[in-house]
Amino acid sequence: MYYLYLLLNLGSLSIPFLFSFHPKLKFYKYWKSLFLGIAISMLIFIPWDIVFTLKNIWGFNGDYFLGVKLFYLPIEEWLFFICIPYACVFTHFALLYYLPNMKLPKHISKIISYLLITSFLLIAIIHFNKWYTFVNFLLAAILTVIVLTKNLRLLSEFYLTFLVMLIPFFIVNGILTGSFIENEVVWYNNTENLGIRLFTIPIEDTVYAFTLILLNIFIVKTLENKKT
Repeated sequence: MYYLYLLLNLGSLSIPFLFSFHPKLKFYKYWKSLFLGIAISMLIFIPWDIVFTLKNIWGFNGDYFLGVKLFYLPIEEWLFFICIPYACVFTHFALLYYLPNMKLPKHISKIISYLLITSFLLIAIIHFNKWYTFVNFLLAAILTVIVLTKNLRLLSEFYLTFLVMLIPFFIVNGILTGSFIENEVVWYNNTENLGIRLFTIPIEDTVYAFTLILLNIFIVKTLENKKT
């Protein structure tokens, strides 16, 4: 099923893209900021992806992608960093449109942020010899500090919307890591991670998703705020 990874990308994008033109949401108005955010995030995540692929920290099962590669990555992997952030940023904005009070009190958001930053840093330091764990948790800590300093309100919203996004995350990433199919689409070298799996998903992937999504939303919000 060589088109599986492509279908997962397009399936994730399809509904958010169609509803971007909803007369109430009008999400298409954020496209300029969103695509700039996606481009910036790709400048971070694509080089990381390439290096980790070359070092066999993770890799891709040729049975599940079309076979076209760009800089050692399947074209579907490039699409992942467009389709998934688009879908997640849309979900964040849509949830807040229909549930405008979906946010935590500031003091609770600060406590959660401090706990996350401390946890991310401790795990990164303790497991500095595991490259996926170290880079992943360190980047999450740095980004959380930046957003906490610049836009606490965003974190108070994101901590809740991210919980909702974890539902499709476990479905899509579960398939990518081997749930419901014979072999995984993306494989991991377990000597470079904690070896803890949520079903078939390395626990690092949840933090990876946290950072990827938060970075895109933070850029969009920052650019949109400059317009006002």
